[in-house]
Amino acid sequence: MSSASQQTRPHDDEDHNTSGNPSFQSVLDARLSRRGLLRGSVGTAATAMFGSLAFAGCSSDDDAPAPAPAPAPAPAEKLLGFTAVAKSLADSVVVPAGYTASVLYALGDPLTADTPAFRNDGTDEAFDKRAGDHHDGMEWFGLSATGTPSTTSVARGLLAMNHEATTDETFASFFVHANGGTSTLPRPAAEVDKEMALHGLSVVEVAKTGSQWAYVQNSAFNARLHQQTEIEIAGPARGDALLVTKYSHTGTVTRGTLNNCGTGRTPWGTLLTGEENWSGYFTRPTGDDAARGNDRSVTALKRYGRAEGAGSRHAWETGGSEDRFTRWINAKTGTSTDGSDDYRNEMNGMGYIVELDPYDRTKKATKRTALGRFAHEAAAFGKLVAGQPLAVYMGDDSRGEYCYRYTSTALWDAADAGAANRMATGDKYLDAGKLYVAKFNADGTGQWIELSITNPAVAGYTTYRFANQADVLVNARLAADAVGATKMDRPEWSAVHPTTGEVYYTLTNNSNRRAEPSGSSQFAPDAANPRAYTDQRGSSTQQGNVNGHIVRLKESGGPAGTTFTWDVYLFGAEAGAGSTVNLSALSAEQDFSSPDGIAFTPSTGLCWIQTDDGAYTDVTNCMMLAAVPGQVGDGGKKTIQHARASGGPLNVDTYVGKAPTADTLKRFLVGPVGCEITGITETPDGKALFVNIQHPGESTAKANIADPAKYTSQWPSNAGYGAGKRPRSATIVITKNDGGRVGT
Repeated sequence: MSSASQQTRPHDDEDHNTSGNPSFQSVLDARLSRRGLLRGSVGTAATAMFGSLAFAGCSSDDDAPAPAPAPAPAPAEKLLGFTAVAKSLADSVVVPAGYTASVLYALGDPLTADTPAFRNDGTDEAFDKRAGDHHDGMEWFGLSATGTPSTTSVARGLLAMNHEATTDETFASFFVHANGGTSTLPRPAAEVDKEMALHGLSVVEVAKTGSQWAYVQNSAFNARLHQQTEIEIAGPARGDALLVTKYSHTGTVTRGTLNNCGTGRTPWGTLLTGEENWSGYFTRPTGDDAARGNDRSVTALKRYGRAEGAGSRHAWETGGSEDRFTRWINAKTGTSTDGSDDYRNEMNGMGYIVELDPYDRTKKATKRTALGRFAHEAAAFGKLVAGQPLAVYMGDDSRGEYCYRYTSTALWDAADAGAANRMATGDKYLDAGKLYVAKFNADGTGQWIELSITNPAVAGYTTYRFANQADVLVNARLAADAVGATKMDRPEWSAVHPTTGEVYYTLTNNSNRRAEPSGSSQFAPDAANPRAYTDQRGSSTQQGNVNGHIVRLKESGGPAGTTFTWDVYLFGAEAGAGSTVNLSALSAEQDFSSPDGIAFTPSTGLCWIQTDDGAYTDVTNCMMLAAVPGQVGDGGKKTIQHARASGGPLNVDTYVGKAPTADTLKRFLVGPVGCEITGITETPDGKALFVNIQHPGESTAKANIADPAKYTSQWPSNAGYGAGKRPRSATIVITKNDGGRVGT
């Protein structure tokens, strides 16, 4: 995920969309009621009620509870039949009564038999053979008893997951270095190598013995992808001049996948992963504009967040003169005309949907350029219909960016679900198709606009002259600017309702929405992003769409159609906020802020909503809710009147889904201090739910690295998992004590 709401980490949530694309209306009253109703002892109460259920640790030295007696016969199943979890500030994972959550796989866990146990004191090495950091999106891939792919296995499988980033403070990822890391330049090569290995993906085998889940340390399937892993480039941009580098003179391969956030599972059984906030890992020195002759590449670099003089997030480029370090200098330093003697084009190799076959380590991962290049989140497939194209829905997570859809040229053949060569099947469906961007109209309708060199708005765009279709895809943000797409409030994950086929996008927040915007980086509210208000957090105030919302759309004409209707499924808000903020009328058992991850679990059809928040964390840690959504249009139009300093009030019409009830939306989980809840997948029977807890304790000051008592979190060691007390990102598995499906 991207950085927590309103607490921006360096180089995340860039504001680089200075296009004049329209908002539909202006703005709203920023003077709202202050907080106060939800203060007090709710965190303590949650701990008292549920603390004993928070964890059963998985390591051999855990203080595991005594075996429970055989459960009584399970009552009739009811979706959302659990008791809602209260908000919590405790440093633990809180789940409903009748559920158990256990740590399964954490930062640093060894993936081979000969890799030493994780000491968790900053001295560990060999992270190319260990779990990476910042566990994020993940998917389940079943294994039969004989180790072959299985769509029905519920006791053995692979988890393929993202390792998005590291917990940072002034360049260094301080929890993984003994002394907190080096904040001065140049960075030591050993530190840089460790951090580069911590980013990427992992594939890990997990298995259930009796009722207990554990990961399999010596599995032949276990694998890591990191920044030295060679990856194929496929689709229309393969071999294009924009992908030529010193490493790949042909523009057909690159190294590494970076800042991976959400995921998707293809119908043929592979992983899709999105490269999100990748541009901040590159530096671009002063003088590079002139070195490039101020050509059109300068325009593209600025649009993707690398203006001349931009520094890098970790200063990896200072690790030494070796190629693995200098590749992070995105500058014209050579004399060639095509970039084959430097890394002026290196950034063009990041920002894609990447496909990986978790079952086959002999196949390279592949970047699918036909799906465009931007700050990718998840990749959600539309409902499959034989003889129709496949649709993939994606969001671009930065303030004022866009929602996208890819439609394959190939028509879906159900026989491909069992294809033996899964990556070749990916070639068939993901390398040729049309990329669209969304325009949300003020009347509740919308259009998908094709991003094609044949589109006159794209071909005639004067801000940036596109050379060909590969250029359109590599610089999809500029093409979307050209066609007048709707600037959204940081599109995060996307998900598709398994029954209705309706598409959900989480819009996590936008601190740049203003009732009276100033400058090109601020936006007036519009119908699809209608809120801009002032929120009180302790003694400080925050402005914009502070708590985020979830928009959903209903396609007209299926995946080949170009029109849709839309509404806002839920508005994030605290329960005590005024009616112009809490537009979904959320109760104290439902309120949330900054929706980020979203997914439907196939077994139950439940919608799971995960938060990455900094606006409401004085009241509760980040959380996960379970929902039974309705359909687009089940609510109605609301008109919000917004005061302005001059010109009189303005009205913004928006379309709000039916208000949730206790039977359609409940808080299911609250995480430990400083974490983000992200990533979710399940076994096919729905009886084991896997969830990721990312960056607990990230607010710890580097100066306190030697004193665990000053860590803001000690999870998961305080839940009995692993050595040391430094907080670790980790995967948990949640089961229901009566053996039923999770969420009932």
